[in-house]
Amino acid sequence: MSGSRSRTAHDRPNLLVATKLLHTAAWAFFVACILGIPVSASHGDLRAAGILSTVVLIECAVLALNGGRCPLTDVARRYTDEQKANFDIYLPLWLARRNKAIFGTLFVLSELYVLALWLTHGR
Repeated sequence: MSGSRSRTAHDRPNLLVATKLLHTAAWAFFVACILGIPVSASHGDLRAAGILSTVVLIECAVLALNGGRCPLTDVARRYTDEQKANFDIYLPLWLARRNKAIFGTLFVLSELYVLALWLTHGR
């Protein structure tokens, strides 16, 4: 048993790095979706904007069902006692602290933009 514990303790930094890389990649994917919504809509592709919106809404549901946290945050917590806002992701601390406010606002604004385009051109 002690061999498995020491191996786990030895692997903790590597597992944390892997989790942070995966979390950062997922974050970048969802940021790209949020930024792609108004871009798609401005090019007249409301279907793509709708698909991207749906992807982001599914992520919002996952976050809501997990107490407002990404499930990868819980995974990262297994490998460190650190509690800074960016302990689980490769983002600057200021961005990690404001991530939901910044990208939540951008998402809502993107949705309002798509709605405005749809009401004026899409019907």
